[in-house]
Amino acid sequence: MSYNTKFIFVTGGVSSSLGKGIVAASLAKLLQAQGYRVTIQKLDPYINIDPGTLNPYEHGECYVTNDGAETDLDLGHYERFLNVATSQANNITTGRIYQSVINKERKGEYLGKTVQVIPHITDEIKESIQYLANNNKYDIIITEIGGTVGDIESLPYIESLRQMKWEMGENNVVAIHLTLIPYLSAAKELKTKPTQHSVKTLMESGVQADVLVCRTEHEISDSIRDKLARFCNVDTDCVIQSLDVKTIYDVPNHMLSEGLDKVVLKKLGLKSSKPDLSSWNQFLNKYKHPKRAVRIALIGKYIELQDSYKSILESFIHSGAVNEVRVEVIPIHSEHINKDNIAEKLENFNGVLVAPGFGGRGIEGKIESIKHVRLNNIPFFGICLGMQMAVIEFSRNILKLDDANSTEMDLKTKYPVIDMMDDQKKIINKGGTMRLGSWECKLKKNSLVSKIYNCDIIHERHRHRYEFNSEYFKDIEENGMFATGINSDTGLVEIIELKNHPWFVGVQFHPEYKSTVLSPHPLFVSFIAAATKHSNN
Repeated sequence: MSYNTKFIFVTGGVSSSLGKGIVAASLAKLLQAQGYRVTIQKLDPYINIDPGTLNPYEHGECYVTNDGAETDLDLGHYERFLNVATSQANNITTGRIYQSVINKERKGEYLGKTVQVIPHITDEIKESIQYLANNNKYDIIITEIGGTVGDIESLPYIESLRQMKWEMGENNVVAIHLTLIPYLSAAKELKTKPTQHSVKTLMESGVQADVLVCRTEHEISDSIRDKLARFCNVDTDCVIQSLDVKTIYDVPNHMLSEGLDKVVLKKLGLKSSKPDLSSWNQFLNKYKHPKRAVRIALIGKYIELQDSYKSILESFIHSGAVNEVRVEVIPIHSEHINKDNIAEKLENFNGVLVAPGFGGRGIEGKIESIKHVRLNNIPFFGICLGMQMAVIEFSRNILKLDDANSTEMDLKTKYPVIDMMDDQKKIINKGGTMRLGSWECKLKKNSLVSKIYNCDIIHERHRHRYEFNSEYFKDIEENGMFATGINSDTGLVEIIELKNHPWFVGVQFHPEYKSTVLSPHPLFVSFIAAATKHSNN
């Protein structure tokens, strides 16, 4: 049996957070730059159906695709590197696998059979992995397996990999194992034993790694490469070092210099050529050689974990490069902001972004921040909850509706300027039930956002239950805050702007999800341009 689509699996060992997602995305970039059609998927071992109900402290941000899937944040890396949209099919969890198998069992599809991990769970996993290969849309599919080898949760995924290698043949499936080569400062040497044990654990599950990618703080000598090759049953040129770099966007070039793309393509029986990374390197050059700097305050309530706002931080990198400025992002916890310290907290900032989120914790600090930037003509960008807080601040201080609030925070508020959408009020289940995915928005002519986007219709991704209450539409517009983006289907307000302010924009959607290296989001680009102008004043 022949296969048109080739498969690459990326597993991890020794330690978590080694950067499997970045290595996978970097390899995909190199293959894409050689003309191959590539996509990446993530297998997550947790039993949650998706990360939508997880606290950001648990798993970082929840990334949303065009088709409304709540997914792992690694899918954000995939899109930012490849500039290609992902979908529900690109993120598979153990919860989804088991749910599908159980549903089939209830329907009677396994009638007469005892449902077991092998073959039923592993068959479901393999079917999910190969789903993206339907219609011959991709030449190569890269699959990142979450967790580390030896984890009990990951065993069904490793077994599925073993089966696919056996069934498809070695020229159709390649296994890359990302592992750690720790440096012991007391001994002043790199240690290979953790990697050897990790590879041994993988082999005990029936999988022989074809390529080793070794995370290390120091250069790996030829002798260490030879030792790893000998003990781990791989070719010497398949021992790839992955040194720490200043930015994740350096990794494709480092993997290129190590020849990762060449050895993988050789094992897949595919031709290799020199990747065209000219556009990528132009971005890197601008990013690394800024002409000036701007300071942006990121006001949120999950600032202790930077992955909570990963897409926003990366969007600042993309937009900073376009403007040839270094964007210094300073996170400020909204719970620590009040009217007495706000001037001190936001001193010497060129722009303020109020981040998305849920719940009432820290909202008064966000409102105080927005009041400060409104009165002091500091560029402001509000995303999702940040946009809602801008409406509340304006309602309280300009419309003099002192009790104005969101029903998310105060069900009994006299002035619910932000309210739950009608189609959300009867929903009981929390998972996967928000307004999700890409929706059309019509921009008001001659508005700031219409000039930024340079078009009349946009499509942006959403993740929320609450929205601007249209009952207050007229009063707010008459007092200088304008609704400049309206959902084409529902008539709901998507974008607000403030009249007579250098740059004051709030959006109900999440523009950070669509910003990539090669297509920086226009709102972030414009916001940083405004912040740069403010820094020159």
